[in-house]
Amino acid sequence: MQFAERMDRFGEGIFSKLLEMKRQKEEKGELVIDLGVGAPNIPPAKHITDALCQAAADPKNYVYAISDQKELLEAVAAWYHRRYGVDLDPAFEICSLLGSQEGLAHIALSVADEGDVVLVPDPCYPVFADGPMIAGASIFYMSQKKENGYIIDFNDIPETVAKKAKFLIVSYPNNPTTVMAPDSFYEKLIVFARANDIIVLHDNAYSELVFDGRECGSFLKFPGAKEVGVEFNSLSKTYGLAGARIGFCVGNKEVVGKLKTLKSNMDYGMFLPIQKAAIAAITGDQSCVEDTRRAYESRRDALCDSMTRIGWKMEKPEATMFVWARIPEGFQDSTEFAVELVEKAGILVTPGSAFGPSGEGYVRLALVQDEEVLVQAAQMVDKSGILRKQS
Repeated sequence: MQFAERMDRFGEGIFSKLLEMKRQKEEKGELVIDLGVGAPNIPPAKHITDALCQAAADPKNYVYAISDQKELLEAVAAWYHRRYGVDLDPAFEICSLLGSQEGLAHIALSVADEGDVVLVPDPCYPVFADGPMIAGASIFYMSQKKENGYIIDFNDIPETVAKKAKFLIVSYPNNPTTVMAPDSFYEKLIVFARANDIIVLHDNAYSELVFDGRECGSFLKFPGAKEVGVEFNSLSKTYGLAGARIGFCVGNKEVVGKLKTLKSNMDYGMFLPIQKAAIAAITGDQSCVEDTRRAYESRRDALCDSMTRIGWKMEKPEATMFVWARIPEGFQDSTEFAVELVEKAGILVTPGSAFGPSGEGYVRLALVQDEEVLVQAAQMVDKSGILRKQS
């Protein structure tokens, strides 16, 4: 059998190894606390699941959806107006996604041709680079340096690269570094994109998971944003609907239109009961959003405080459902540390190298366990003795 050469760009690598180690330990009856994948364990509010169940019980809802229901598009427009102060045309500026991951994997196909340049953050959520690579694009990594607060500096991008670029992906609050960007960043982003004729995609999956009284809005609220790009938003973390796969691409009507055309040749739309659940989520009682935010903030405090007490200092994230932690002294390689951590302590994390070249030296921990389990994770790390490894 012969397969596409593009598959050589991808591999399972360290994730498969770590999951296999987890499986083997669990088969022996050993406890493994999984903080690797950002899979939320906070379920949707009752009014959301009620809407889903009621719609799923209706036999008429098992036809092809084909396209987004008018009710859904109008609900998204009302949500963006109420929550972000952004006005959207339901007919032309909104496209549903079968989860943000699907949209991020496919949108480059509607923008970039083989060999085109796409600008991607480093470190970044892996599909930011994988999507353009599926399209055959050439990746240029934009450094997110700790000394700059992990904020991209557009002056670091060579002019020749900027002029060639078709597409640019940014995401704040950021996964994996967990930082938020100041308003000045978005103003510079719009100027940069306009000057170099670059389409912008801003991933806004974590705008509700911000801590310590901070507030977060939308890229599209800034003057000129809609002229240069789009924003992805997701109901996975905010409303606990990760498995239902609900996301949206909103903003520039040309970019949204091209993505709609592409998707019309790839799928038959979002299952109608899931559209009903999405409507219930963004139009119904929003107290569940604050409950979720508070839960993640408490988990953040439990994990960071517990780990810091045992000698693994962790800075508390500004936002998201993750902690971005430097690997302890005595380790030089994030993969080596992640392997030893699951082997000796039974704690599964994601090595920073999985997020791009600049991720080396860090690991990402997902706040996807209850507080008592996160405290237990710190106790298991301490008992393992892994922090006392000598360099």
